[in-house]
Order: sequence, then C-alpha cells, then structure tokens
Amino acid sequence: MLASLQDQEPLMERVGTIVAERDRMAAQLSALEFLDVFPSAANFVLTRLANGDGRELRDKLAATGIFVRYFDTPRLRDCIRISAGTEADTDRVTEALREQGGERGR
Repeated sequence: MLASLQDQEPLMERVGTIVAERDRMAAQLSALEFLDVFPSAANFVLTRLANGDGRELRDKLAATGIFVRYFDTPRLRDCIRISAGTEADTDRVTEALREQGGERGR
C-alpha cells in the first residue's frame, strides 16, 4: 500500500478516471425523470427515486446482475447508491434504469 502511495502519478490518473466516469454517470442518471441525483465528491452517485420503491428497484437490478446499495433509513429512504466503474458499467446501469423507468410508466 505504501508503494502505491509513493507512486502518485498513476494513482492520480486513476482518481481522474473515476471522477470523470462518476460525473458522466451523474449526467446520464440526471436525464432519467424518475431519479433525483445528489451532487457527489465520492466514487459513487446517490440517487433518490422521485416516486417508487428503492428496495424493489434494487432487487430488479440485482436480478440482471447489477448491484447497487439501497438505504432503508428515514433520511435516505428510497435512495440507491451506484458506484462509479467503467464506461461499459455506466452504460449498462443507465440502460437498465431506463428500462425500469419505462416499466414504471406502464
């Protein structure tokens, strides 16, 4: 671990990649009308369902192999946390959420 901290350049490049992908994901998720996206300075994006059940959404996503964190506390009820990953990960979760949003409108 100390060796990785001593080699700052690759570490900071990785941080930059994660930040860029987190921001890209936040922008894509913000376009989904049923999600409210909170600003983030972490390696994840926190969203709240504008209406609906976060636990149900988490379970539907898990059934497709996409795992997000669901919160069942008063202040975070119906929030899901989505970690930043690769561009392919972002595209996959965004498409799955679009499909879920379409099902919600039916």
